[in-house]
Amino acid sequence: MSTKDFIEKDYYKVLGVPKDATEAEIKKAYRKLAREFHPDANKGNAKAEERFKEISEANDVLGDPKKRKEYDEARALFGNGGFRPGPGAGGGSFNFDLSDLFGGAQGGGGAGAGGFGGGLGDVFGGLFNRGSSGTGRVQPRRGQDIDTEVTLTFTEAIEGATVPLRMSSQSPCKACSGTGDKNGNPRVCPTCVGTGQVARGSGGGFSLTDPCPDCKGRGLIAENPCEICKGSGRAKSSRTMQVRIPAGVNDGQRIRLRGKGAPGERGGPSGDLYVTVHVDSHPVFGRKGDNLTVTVPVTFAEAALGGEVRVPTLGGPPVTLKLPPGTPNGRTMRARGKGAVRKDGTRGDLLVTVEVRVPKDVTGKARDALEAYREATAGEDPRAELFQAAKGA
Repeated sequence: MSTKDFIEKDYYKVLGVPKDATEAEIKKAYRKLAREFHPDANKGNAKAEERFKEISEANDVLGDPKKRKEYDEARALFGNGGFRPGPGAGGGSFNFDLSDLFGGAQGGGGAGAGGFGGGLGDVFGGLFNRGSSGTGRVQPRRGQDIDTEVTLTFTEAIEGATVPLRMSSQSPCKACSGTGDKNGNPRVCPTCVGTGQVARGSGGGFSLTDPCPDCKGRGLIAENPCEICKGSGRAKSSRTMQVRIPAGVNDGQRIRLRGKGAPGERGGPSGDLYVTVHVDSHPVFGRKGDNLTVTVPVTFAEAALGGEVRVPTLGGPPVTLKLPPGTPNGRTMRARGKGAVRKDGTRGDLLVTVEVRVPKDVTGKARDALEAYREATAGEDPRAELFQAAKGA
């Protein structure tokens, strides 16, 4: 997220809540919109996917009390994306440089813009991982996010599972203790004064920030680069982590595990781990939302005369369903509470579809009985209504 986006986007409007909304109201609005626009419910819909990203971004800010406070203070100062000059500023445009607020060298420690003292770098620093001012103090850096995949059996996806994940990521170099200098004594980058960011003009009086090209955003420069990490302070490492996949996940679902990504630098927080779940098919059961599906064969006599049929369940004892007399082929019945686990801990249902099986070979008494049945029902024509409908159409 760029500084300009952060200032201009109205996250309250994105979630459809007032500016004085409570945390509970924000959470409720987010959950409702997330369900509506989730990629799993809108496969192939690019607009829904983009809307879901906007909703998630808004929730990341408004759902965190600290970030929300920073955001509200910034919006109060900048209004609808433009700085509001104080009394006596005069008419016309008011050009200013955001570098003065996001890490530029402000003289003295007096009241800055709007009375913020240390400048808006202190307000935005936690969200954008940028320095507050040109003090030469090297700022912490958040670790990178990691994407990985895992394949689960059908049963594991329904019941949940703890799986080992081997991940490769960039972490602090052990050879130089993450300093990038083989002697362990890097110096503060003179270009960005340790902030890792440099300002660039974008027109209209605005000045946005980019990673410093000299230190690559680290804020430090190694005089004697480490031979292992080449002065970056980061080296590739592998680790195995036991990750709990919640019950009821869907094939293709992407799970976010906060703080389980690559470690940060200089005390910065770790990134997040994103796990894309793949689910193998099952030879007996299928899935339809929170419900499981199964097709159960029955005999002609059971379908015609009715009876009780035992039905298997996933990981549990069989259930018995009553077939009413005259059950047609393809009828679906419901075994409640035998489906997939929902987010609230309850279960969906097992949808049982009846498939009437016709024997390939009929001999002996069975054939005699069917012949007698055919004679007894010779006056019935099951296709009569079909032809009547065809004529009337």
